[in-house]
Amino acid sequence: MSLYVQVRFKIITLYVKQNKSFDNKYMRTNTKETTNACFLAVDLGATSGRTILGSVENGQLIQRELTRFPNRITQLGGHFYWDIYALYAEIIRALRQVAEQGIEIQSIGIDTWGVDFVCVGKDGNILRNPYSYRDPHTEGIMEEFFKVVPKEEVYHRTGIQFMNFNTLFQLAAMRKHQDSALEAAGKILFIPDALGYMLTGEAVCEYTILSTSQMLDPRTKRIDPVLMQAVGLTEDQFGRYVNPSDQIGTLSPEVQKMTGLGPVPVVAVAGHDTGAAVAAVPAQDERYAYLSCGTWSLLGIETKDAIINKESYDYNFTNEGGIEGTTRFLKNICGMWLLERCRQEWTDAPADVNEINSQAMEATPFRSLINPDDPRFANPESMVDAIQDFCRETNQPVPEDYRQIARCIFESLALRYRQVLDYLKQLAPFSIEKLHVIGGGTYNSYLMQMTADSIDMPVITGPVEGTAIGNIMLQAKAAGVVGDMFDMRRIIANSIETRTYKPVHTEEWDQAYETFLNIQK
Repeated sequence: MSLYVQVRFKIITLYVKQNKSFDNKYMRTNTKETTNACFLAVDLGATSGRTILGSVENGQLIQRELTRFPNRITQLGGHFYWDIYALYAEIIRALRQVAEQGIEIQSIGIDTWGVDFVCVGKDGNILRNPYSYRDPHTEGIMEEFFKVVPKEEVYHRTGIQFMNFNTLFQLAAMRKHQDSALEAAGKILFIPDALGYMLTGEAVCEYTILSTSQMLDPRTKRIDPVLMQAVGLTEDQFGRYVNPSDQIGTLSPEVQKMTGLGPVPVVAVAGHDTGAAVAAVPAQDERYAYLSCGTWSLLGIETKDAIINKESYDYNFTNEGGIEGTTRFLKNICGMWLLERCRQEWTDAPADVNEINSQAMEATPFRSLINPDDPRFANPESMVDAIQDFCRETNQPVPEDYRQIARCIFESLALRYRQVLDYLKQLAPFSIEKLHVIGGGTYNSYLMQMTADSIDMPVITGPVEGTAIGNIMLQAKAAGVVGDMFDMRRIIANSIETRTYKPVHTEEWDQAYETFLNIQK
């Protein structure tokens, strides 16, 4: 949002304290009618969270950031936890600001990362902070689970990419270790659903976040009973099923009292942040692939039906729920997590990530490459050491400084995108002509150009904040402000600036791709 609009908000807030009848699209009026609906998006990522105000005016989306805060993993007793209470407190803080500023919000929507969940006791109380997907307690659990339900059968039932931190395997690990929270759980709620429960008292299970769990049958859109039996749970231990744009409930009396707001509806947006982000892709037709580029990279296509066959199984692709009953056929790729972890270790690198990005271009191209999805990069004690060890073991020059390491990361990601896109071209029911990229990774223009060169296809970037935009637009759909997803995407396309990167140095990248494939053998 422009500086002008941000300043205007502050001016209006000051004015409204002196004139309670002041009428503005974001402000309470002395009538029941408002000129424009305003929505609050709670967007929680793996490292930070924020709240965004948004409205649709004259066919365009208007938004501004309200609050921003860190989301930290806590290590205790050999486990890694999310602080669900801290996240709830940040949502309450944002709602208080909404009330204090006199902003009239139509609804609230929450999106988060996938797979993780909260155990709720039979008395309705949260039993403990939830494990993070980075927790090591799932190591080796998949192989044990496949002795109960064979691997091929699990994939046939779910169509989900195998990752040891998927909800199914977290539950299996907790059951194996006789985890006290699981033993006492009356309900199991995914992170956005748990926060919605804390705000409303209503326990739900939203379709897109459930689809990340490896427990959903994409054909029935329900939890698979065979897999539930394998982990000693039942379908009724999860909340009632809801879809994006369904209402969960309204703010509880307790929350109303704490915030100064009334019974504001809480809407089930696409609870999985990638689902919300893909909803914001400004595509005009189906002939595209999308890349959500952030801590994780998620590369895929949008289809009417799940793709579950031998090839999708061999390539370890996933079928996750999208908006309006669509399927997001995609693959998870390790993303900016590599750089984020390295930055924590570097003592001589610039604090500004943009400076790191530009200085990386000074390093020799294609000197060293890694497979970003090698298991050693999941959560090593030292990411720098892990990258150097990989290069050493594959007989490549070892990157020594932050410039060489950063360039290694960017080039390796671009080549991995090409590899996964090649798989997608084999499996997609339509031709793929361009790549839409959304998320914070679009700020790295060097990586975007590398990607265009690597895949030999136009790369269109924007929106950067796709997740929040998708969250807001799904609330707007629930309120009847916008129509179907094509209407949503038309408005988004009219509201943002995009940038197109065209392939240039494709021959160099073809040669590098051969090297990249060889280091995986």
